[in-house]
Amino acid sequence: MKNKIALVINTVCITCLIMGFLVGCTQAERASYNLSMEADNFNIVRRVTVIDCITGDTLFQMVGKLSIMADTDDNQLEITVEDDGTYQKHIIGLSDNVTYVIEDLNLGANDVSNYRYTINFNPKMWIPVDAETID
Repeated sequence: MKNKIALVINTVCITCLIMGFLVGCTQAERASYNLSMEADNFNIVRRVTVIDCITGDTLFQMVGKLSIMADTDDNQLEITVEDDGTYQKHIIGLSDNVTYVIEDLNLGANDVSNYRYTINFNPKMWIPVDAETID
């Protein structure tokens, strides 16, 4: 009888521990997940900026209700845009010297953060350094 009670107590304790680990996500993880879902449902206005890291030039910029997927197999960004109920798909090819930044432009509209932020680009930081090799 005591073995059965101990087994039940151990089973309940282990189950509670496992459930605690499964639901123990942080507020930042929940907010990130919720923002990603809202963006994929075209409820958030975002800006995508594609930058050439060698010249520092902006190659592409798009603002709107965007759903963005980074396709690492094909090395490209797949952007789906909603515009008055119609949808368009844009594909941006990436390379070793091209990077991109995605910004959330719904400042104050999303009930996630009390802070505003600014992203500044400094393309001179991204210019690669030529290395000399000595034979």
